[in-house]
Amino acid sequence: MIPLRIASQSEIRPLITRVIVFVLAIGFIVQAASPRLGDALVRVFGFVPARFFDPSAFDYSRFEVLTTLITSQLLHGGWVHLAGNLLYLWVFGAAIEGKVGHGMFAALYLAGGIAGSLGHAFMFPTSTIPSIGASGCIAALLGIFLVLMPRERITTLIPLVVSWILLEVPGLVLLPFWFGLQFLNGWLALRSAQGTEEVAGIAWWAHVAGFVFGLIAGVLIRLRDYNTRR
Repeated sequence: MIPLRIASQSEIRPLITRVIVFVLAIGFIVQAASPRLGDALVRVFGFVPARFFDPSAFDYSRFEVLTTLITSQLLHGGWVHLAGNLLYLWVFGAAIEGKVGHGMFAALYLAGGIAGSLGHAFMFPTSTIPSIGASGCIAALLGIFLVLMPRERITTLIPLVVSWILLEVPGLVLLPFWFGLQFLNGWLALRSAQGTEEVAGIAWWAHVAGFVFGLIAGVLIRLRDYNTRR
């Protein structure tokens, strides 16, 4: 299912969302400019679980490894990977930024990506394959959206066998379904013969962890707003 837009408009201009879209697009253009450069960027700035747990084995300092929790969010594995993340960011990011404000949105976005990478690392601690992309960040936004705007209707493009249809699907239906797919694929990755992300090719548990982080963040925001109104 491909989300296209939500019914309501953002309460403020989504400046941070636009900046992130621009930065991710520029980052990928630089990455794709040269296959050799792109590979080097992924190796150096991607997030590697084994390197996170034992930096010295890879000639990295602890600080250098921690920075890859951020730099890995700026890289993507291809146009499809980038386009999917930008679409979800554009659809859901503006709405959330309008709810929580620019500064908190930026902090939640980065923290969601970090949570996703850590979730992936704890599920596959010996993996030496770099994890890249903003999928953990996007998953966190989906979790926040589900808590803050569960009844918001999302115009969604749904592929069928011979055609496509457009439906308005409530977040309370679309997002749990999305999360269920991520969890199922993550579980299948764990059950695979090798038991590593090399089999799946996608850091499913980064999606799961990011989404769970978003749910928790959304609940805390609701509690804060409730206490503020009292």
